[in-house]
Amino acid sequence: MAAVNPYLMFNGTCEEAFLFYKSVFGGEFPYIGKFKDAPAEEGEVLSEEALNRIMHVSLPIGNTILMGSDTHPRYGDVGFGDNFSISINAESTEEADRIFNGLSAGGHVEMPLADTFWGAYFGMFKDKFGINWMVNFDKNEPMK
Repeated sequence: MAAVNPYLMFNGTCEEAFLFYKSVFGGEFPYIGKFKDAPAEEGEVLSEEALNRIMHVSLPIGNTILMGSDTHPRYGDVGFGDNFSISINAESTEEADRIFNGLSAGGHVEMPLADTFWGAYFGMFKDKFGINWMVNFDKNEPMK
């Protein structure tokens, strides 16, 4: 069965927040990446501040993985209520498709399921009730 994890969004304070959470819960970050680590969109020029924002970070807490990122300047800041998603880590592309298609019905797909540069099959949407979801299947090493 798929794993479910909270995914928090920040407007440039993700690293500070996750260092704080780590100071409380302990543990280590299995992955922390910044936007400068990702391939840029053609013609896209980002400020130094934007390049140093967190693209993805994870912190295991018991059987849960708290995940987060900063917003990308292309999409603007998030506000209260839009600053979290429920992240589903599927066990196969078929399970990812089933969950994505089922939960996104009647909602708004923001990023269709597709292969990504980090080796996952990934998509994002807001369901018909206004809840943000991410569906991920790690094809390679898990990006926890």
